[in-house]
Amino acid sequence: MDKMEKKEIRRSIKSRTLALKHEQALRQSEAVVERLLQILAQRKPQVVALFAPLRDEVQIGSLMQRIECRVVVPRVEGDEMEFYDLASGALAEGTFGIMEPQSGEPIEPRKIDVMVVPGVAFTPSGDRLGRGKGFYDRYLSREGFRAYCVGVCYPHQMVDELPVEPHDRRMDEVVSGNE
Repeated sequence: MDKMEKKEIRRSIKSRTLALKHEQALRQSEAVVERLLQILAQRKPQVVALFAPLRDEVQIGSLMQRIECRVVVPRVEGDEMEFYDLASGALAEGTFGIMEPQSGEPIEPRKIDVMVVPGVAFTPSGDRLGRGKGFYDRYLSREGFRAYCVGVCYPHQMVDELPVEPHDRRMDEVVSGNE
């Protein structure tokens, strides 16, 4: 796999994402949230893993207040990522400037029913290109992990194909926020 190819895709997509008008990003984010609510209503999970979005990611914050099940969010610990109950405490800025839970015990991967996954780019078939650190790929390959994975992105982050490697985990579904 050519690392330069991945780097170029990340650079190109990020510049397009940062060029999105605020109102357009909010509309597309809300379309993603509405579709996620439909998916959650169909799947009836007990535990949902969400993420605290960075500026250039789909803004799913409103989803956290609108779902009625246990919500867990990630915290980076060295080279690994663990998920903690959102209800266990406040979020504070952590690794890479991401809002993370500061207390509680990590949840076992097998207990997560649905995981909402950010990414730089996705294909319609569920291939995902992350930021390059491999946190999600490592977590999704953990023993016992069985969650239904939903990738979320803005429409311009959907591409026809991506370079994939054997360790890359395909999403079960991708929601792109088409208006």
